[in-house]
This record gives sequence, structure tokens and C-alpha cells, in this order.
Amino acid sequence: MYSSTRVAICGAGPSALSQLHAFESARKSGLQIPEIVCFEKQNDLGGQWNYTWRTGFDEYSEPVHSSMYKNLWTNLPKECSEFVDYSFDKHFGQPITSFPPRTVFSDYIRGYAEQNNVRQYIQFNIVVQWISYSEDKKKFNVLVKDLRKDETRSEEFDYVIVATGHFSMPNIPYFNGIETFLGRILHSHDFRSAQDFADKHVLLIGNGFSAEDIALQLYKYGAKSVTLSYRTKPKGFKWPNEVKEVPLLVKIDKETVYFKDDSSQDVHAIIFCTGYLHYFPFLDNNLRLKSTNCLYPPGLYKSMIWLNQPRLIYLGMQMQAFSFNVGNIQAWYARDVILGKITLPSTKDKMQFDMKLWQVKEEAVQNFPDKANFLKEYILDLIDATDYPRFDIDGMIKILLECLKSRFENLITYREKTYASTLTDTTAIQHHTPWLREMDDRLENFIRK
Repeated sequence: MYSSTRVAICGAGPSALSQLHAFESARKSGLQIPEIVCFEKQNDLGGQWNYTWRTGFDEYSEPVHSSMYKNLWTNLPKECSEFVDYSFDKHFGQPITSFPPRTVFSDYIRGYAEQNNVRQYIQFNIVVQWISYSEDKKKFNVLVKDLRKDETRSEEFDYVIVATGHFSMPNIPYFNGIETFLGRILHSHDFRSAQDFADKHVLLIGNGFSAEDIALQLYKYGAKSVTLSYRTKPKGFKWPNEVKEVPLLVKIDKETVYFKDDSSQDVHAIIFCTGYLHYFPFLDNNLRLKSTNCLYPPGLYKSMIWLNQPRLIYLGMQMQAFSFNVGNIQAWYARDVILGKITLPSTKDKMQFDMKLWQVKEEAVQNFPDKANFLKEYILDLIDATDYPRFDIDGMIKILLECLKSRFENLITYREKTYASTLTDTTAIQHHTPWLREMDDRLENFIRK
């Protein structure tokens, strides 16, 4: 049962799949929902989790979206990223490790999509090229290109939901002398295989989550040395002897790199782990979010609703720790706004007042526990406005903080820890082979026959 209202969803990653599920669940319960069209430029769903060997550009000369590398394992417990109505137990029918590799997690996401019958709404190999809003028509004009047919078309929609994520456009700063470097230079977005760097000396610029994990990947697969150059302060982990942290890179002279503490070294490759830009080139200027990676992006009421045009909704644009859960809950909220079950404040001033309260809370965040509690308060705020099922967010935060503690205790073995699901109470099993020695990341190696 569909109304005459039309909704365009950009992207088919986890947040978009949550949005499709939210609408589909409403339809199954007998509610009239809008006509939903989800545009996905890749040939399958999953967003970042849709791994490809390609870097740079795809077979249609479109920028490659995914930053996923071949041998990635989750660096946070799966128990902190579990869909409330689709547990890992339900998908696999058995307990699995708390830290699965990419192949296992990707299979889980696909299972979530199939269970909720959302593929019917997705048009694959369709890239959104431009979106503008007509005040006269009160409609969005969405220009898309069918990549397989090499044809463009324009459609009108009443609402647009942007769920393309913000981890696909690399941020690459300049360093003095980089043009003289004789080795390989890439951003973590284009990192695919640590085996490429076996027996090499590698410099990573940055020391965030991506740098940490790529450093461990390089160590695991035989890099001769790994150096992480930090901007503000070292993480202070107990790194293996082959890995070290140094202050910020200041100069490059051919194969030699120089750091702020006057130290230097020769390296074969430089990998930028310097984050991503919020980048939406397909949106008209007056619709385009411009933000850094933060807990409460500017211009978005409830971190979702575009202040200057509330019929434009962004999903998953803030810094996250419970990414699937946040995207899931945002999708419920967005659905209820569109269905008229949630009435937005009547004026911009009222929305801005609410936004200012959250921005003040964001300014008070000093550390990771503060961040987790900010997200908890945000999640509960959205849940209170919807019929989304409540879940044990405190239990998830406890698991998250325990994981971070174990990372500091031993970066090499923290993935051998097991946690209990806050949804099913099932305790994960320890994988038969420690992460450092496990070279077989195939799905079947993690699921008992």
C-alpha cells in the first residue's frame, strides 16, 4: 500500500538498509508508506562492506566508494554493532567470535537485508549525479545515471535521504618535499592488502583507528618496520618491536622522512591515515552538509534533518561507536517524520535551540567514555520519539570500554577476548586460531558445519 509521496534514498549501505527496513516494517504492519526508490551505484548492497579489489575508479569510471581492505577484522566487538531485531545468533544459528573478519560481517549485513525484504527497493548501478530543490514545485529534482545503459534520467521526489556515508573521500594533506618521494604513496582508502608491503619499511601518517589497524595488518603480514607519525600525542600502546610512534612528519627528501623531534628514517611507502571529508558533490550548494567528523554535525536537527530544508535527511553523518544501532534508530525517526507520526518544531528557531543544547553537550566531551555517553543520550532521545525497541545500551557501553581497556593491555591478543550479546546473552566463542596466526579469513573458516 503506497501513497503518492515519493522518497529517494541515496546509497545502500547499513544505514540505508535500516531505512528500507523501517519503511518495510511499517508497510507489513498495514500502514500506507511512500513510494521508495533507493539508488546504489555499486552492483550490490553493503556500502563500505561491499569489498572490491579496485581502487581509484570502478569499471564505469566512477570513484570507488569502499575503503574496505581484504583482511580486515572488526576492531570493536560485534556485540556493539548488532541489529536489535536481527542478532548474530539468528543469522548464523550458532555462537561465533566477538571479532569476526570482513567476510563474516558482510554476510551478516546481507542476511539482515534479505530477512527484511529490502532488495526490492534498490536500483543497482545507478549513480546520483545531482539533486536540487524547487521551491515552486515543492519537489526535489534528482538526476541519476544508469551506469550499465549509460543513460541519464531525472525524477521528482518529495523527500531525499542521503545515506552515502562519509568515509569515501580521502583527506590528504601536503607535506614539504612529498613530490620527491621515490616510493609508493597512498591513502588508507586505497589500502587493500598488507601482503603488498612485506619486507618494506612503511610510514603511516596518523594514529587513529585506521592507522592502528593497518599498522597491525602490516606487522602481521611481514612488513620490516612500521612507523606511525602522530599530530598531537602518541597512543602509548605496547607495540611490537617492529612498530613505533613518532611525532608529526615535517619533511620528505626522496626516500628519507624527517619528523618534528629531529629524527629521520628511510621508508619504502607512505600511507595516509588522515581521515575523510564529508563530500556530497551531487547536492546543490544550499542542500550540502559541510562538516568535519564530529558528534553533532552543524546544520542538522537531531543530527539528521537539514535545517534549511527539513525534507532532506542525512543518516549516519556523525562520529559513531554504535554505528549500526545509531543508523537503525535514525531510520525509524526519519520514517516517522515522513509518515507524519513525528511533528518537527514549527520554526527554525525552535530547532536551533534544540541543536544548541546538543552542541553544548558535545563541547563538554573530553574522552571516549564521554563520547559513548553522549551517543547513549542521543540514542535514547530518538528512541523516546519512536516505537523503536529499547535495548541494553549500558551493556553495550560496558563492552566497548572493556574492549578499549584490553586493547591497551595487549594490541596483539585483544581480539581473542569474548563478550556476551546484550540481545541474546549468548557468549561468543574464541576462534580456534589467534588473530596473528590466522591467515584464512574465509567465511567457512569461522562457521561450524
